[in-house]
Order: sequence, then structure tokens, then C-alpha cells
Amino acid sequence: MAFFLKRELGPVERFESALKDRQAARQKVAARLSIAEKVLGEKCAAAERLAVAGAANIRAVEERAKTLRAALAEFDEQIASTERALSDAKAQRDRNIVADEIEAMAAAIQQAAPGFSAGAGPLVEAVTKSAASVPEATRFSANVDAMRREVLSAVDLICWELRSAAVRTRAGNVNIALGAAPGLEQPPPPEIERQLIYTLSPLLWRVDNEVRTAPAFALVELPKMLLLVALRHQHVDYLNARRVQTLMHVHGSGGFNNGPDQGDPQLVDLDALAADEKESAQPAVA
Repeated sequence: MAFFLKRELGPVERFESALKDRQAARQKVAARLSIAEKVLGEKCAAAERLAVAGAANIRAVEERAKTLRAALAEFDEQIASTERALSDAKAQRDRNIVADEIEAMAAAIQQAAPGFSAGAGPLVEAVTKSAASVPEATRFSANVDAMRREVLSAVDLICWELRSAAVRTRAGNVNIALGAAPGLEQPPPPEIERQLIYTLSPLLWRVDNEVRTAPAFALVELPKMLLLVALRHQHVDYLNARRVQTLMHVHGSGGFNNGPDQGDPQLVDLDALAADEKESAQPAVA
């Protein structure tokens, strides 16, 4: 009947059971050794009185004690090996639990993303489908749409990073600290309009008379006024683009502050590129 079928034991339970069996066997051998040594002592005392008669018995007891000592040493080695295997199995079980929680977090974020996109869609359509044209409403719609694309790109990135962390955790290559929830991040000032983007070329631009640079194949917050210029010339791409996901696996995501040397001849000056586009557009308008 199904109720009397034995449940298959896991690795931890098997090692715990084996450890208990070997410890019990060791206790039995130790008890037998104690009795043998006691008998040996008694035989030695008797042998002092009856050296010739007790010589054969002494040798037999000594051989028996020697055999039991070897068996006891073997059990000690087996117990140590089983304890190590038990410790490894428990560590792997804990790593699997943490990895499962990380993967569940990634799945929850990925499932929530379409709801966010669907919620932002009506705000954009309320402006784009209207016959009236109001600059403030148009800017509002563009900002909402840009924020939606940026959040969806960030969702793809964080899900990929979480799943990579889960794989490393399961293999024992990284330590993930769970428990303390991160504090709420302060929202960026509304006057600074930037978007997280992935660079395909080394870039240079200026913000408040300060020169900024970024290497190729890196995440960077680019001012939105230069974003369209960089996109048109294929110097950057969105995080959820297929080629960006491939390049991240090959080159990584780089850093935010380790830009190239300003004298690098491959640097693309986005401000100069925008100025050239503006000059080229003026004759066409005339």
C-alpha cells in the first residue's frame, strides 16, 4: 500500500544516518577493545606468575587487541569522511535555498514589468491620441514614455544579473547576503534628465562646463538632449536591445567612472556631433 512505502532520503538525511551507524559501530569496537585490554592486563599479571603457561594466551590477546585497534582507526577515518560529506551536503542545501530565493525575486520582477508598462500606456495615449497640441502635455507624454522604456530596460538588466548571481550562488562562487532590505533611494532632481544607456563607442560630452567620458561597452547615464544624437549615429543602444544583451555577456557592463583618456582619438564628441547636425539642418530649413 502507498502509506507503507518508504520516502526516499535526501543527501543530508543519508549522511546523517550513515554517521549515526558508524558512530554506533565505533562504540561497540571501543567497548570490545576495552574488554580486550582489561583481559590483556589480567593475563599479563597472571603471566608474571605463570610465564611459561600463559605465553600463548598473551600472544593471542595481543593480536586481538592489535586487530581491534586497526578496526577502531578505520572507523575513525570513516566517521571523519562522513562528517565532511555531511557538512558539504548541508552547505549545498543552504546555497540552493538562497539561489531559489534569488530566482524567485527575478521571476517576480519580470512578471510585474508588463503591469507597469500597461499602466503607463494610457498616460501616453491620453496625449498622443488627442487632437489638441499642448507643449506641456507633449513633454509630459515624452517623459512618461522615456521612463517606461528605461524601467523596462532596467528590468531586463536586473533580472539577468539576479539569475547570474543565482547560478554563482548555487555553484558556491559568491556569497549573497539576504535579510536587510535596502533603503529607499532618493529620486533624482527633476531638472536633471538623464537615461541609463549602453555605450557602443567611447564617448565624450560636457555637463555644466565639466567634461565627462565613458568607455565603450559600459553603462552610463547620458543626458537626454544628447541621447537621440548618439542613437542616430549608433554609438549607444537601449539595455533591452538584443545586441546589448549579447555584448554584456562578452564585455560586461563596465564602470561609471573609469572613462578613457580625453586624448583618445577614438573618442566621439557628442556635443560636436549635435552641433554638426544642427548646422546641417539649418540650410535644409532655409
